[in-house]
Amino acid sequence: MTGRYGSIEAVLPEVRALLGERVTTSPDERRHHGTDEGWQDPAAPEAVAFPHSTEEVARLVRLCTEARVPVIPFGAGTSFEGGVGALHGGLCLDLSGLSRILAVHDSDLDCLVEAGVRRTQLEEHLGRRGLFFSVDPGADATIGGMAATGASGTTTVGYGTMREAVLGLTVVLAGGEVVHTGGRARKSSAGYDLTHLLLGSEGTLGVITEVALRLHGIPEASAVGRAGFAALAQAVQTAIEIMQRGLGPVRLELLDEVQVAASNAYSGLDLPRRPHLLVEFHGTPGAVAEQVAAAGEVAAAHGAQDWRSTSDAAERRRLWKIRHEAYYAARALRPAVRGMVTDVCVPLSRLADCIAETRADLDASGIPAPILGHVGDGNFHVVLLFDPEDPVESAQVRAAHDRLVQRALGMGGTCTGEHGVGHGKLRYLAAERGAAAVAAMRAVKAALDPQGIMNPGKVIPPE
Repeated sequence: MTGRYGSIEAVLPEVRALLGERVTTSPDERRHHGTDEGWQDPAAPEAVAFPHSTEEVARLVRLCTEARVPVIPFGAGTSFEGGVGALHGGLCLDLSGLSRILAVHDSDLDCLVEAGVRRTQLEEHLGRRGLFFSVDPGADATIGGMAATGASGTTTVGYGTMREAVLGLTVVLAGGEVVHTGGRARKSSAGYDLTHLLLGSEGTLGVITEVALRLHGIPEASAVGRAGFAALAQAVQTAIEIMQRGLGPVRLELLDEVQVAASNAYSGLDLPRRPHLLVEFHGTPGAVAEQVAAAGEVAAAHGAQDWRSTSDAAERRRLWKIRHEAYYAARALRPAVRGMVTDVCVPLSRLADCIAETRADLDASGIPAPILGHVGDGNFHVVLLFDPEDPVESAQVRAAHDRLVQRALGMGGTCTGEHGVGHGKLRYLAAERGAAAVAAMRAVKAALDPQGIMNPGKVIPPE
């Protein structure tokens, strides 16, 4: 810890009085709560608390404010950029106990959930009512964590990110004040847009405890098409033309040949080892049939070798299993080592260049690294596999990662399309946004968190 922050010992007796056995200093729990799916070293908090309500969160934050103890929110630990690491010690707030679905308004197509509700938990609950929540990051993340990182995923191209899906938030600010942003109205011009300020703030401005969400009716029909290509560029150009022709996919995913081989081995599939596109459409039966046929024509024009489509629910689930298990399949290529999972996003017109240059760079470097992504919106991921105990491999991977980000920025893109900044991408924010914008972010942070206790060391680069 630095001298700027207080010790957990100053508040631990009062935390224990409030929560009883729902606070722990167990080394195993602390390490778990300082670790996510990313490549950064774990940074354990000094203690972990398990609140069960907004009121308990507010009381815990007030205690920490008075003693200058850092507060680190924790959802499911499925993020990639070190967002949950307790870089300055402090108290981790595990929000898994805030797990109630508070209300579902079928007629208005919205719901209110607590931050610890899991995505699959909500999906199962809504499915029984003929509804669904559209943001699918792949992992079984918590809704609060998805809001905190501004998550997106496979369905973003059709339905948007968390920024389009969230109607309002309940947030505990640094002083323990509880604020409610937004509302159930579908639009509002009332005051500053605090909802979108707090979305994607990664716990650095407050602790999200409740989320109001926009819902959708389960579509009458859906179908998935898949195609393999001899060359990666053909697959990417197909994705670009599908978007430019306005065919309206709700999912449009790329897997390069390295990822296909990994997925075949991990998920028990037998896809030809070549780059693949997966595309899904929703709507009426007639509209979906037309969209699938048009996508097949585009794929064929770009050299697709085995276009197939299906509306069978079981077959669709089997195909999307490939994508949802892609990260674990990639890791299984070198199971004894680690993976640096990173993402960038570029304008659609530069996507083919960015992916082609990245694949050539990785091949030349000899780094095992599948490429996959949500190519319908210009976002793709690279899983760079390396041995952290090998200094040569570690240096090669960090250099390749830096070249990837600089390549994306040079093409008018962003250092992260959906993973967030955490502390893993702090060094790129000023280059992307500019010094004046980062200074404005620091001013917002200082206004809402004057003591700097809310998830310190994340998102905002140090001066």
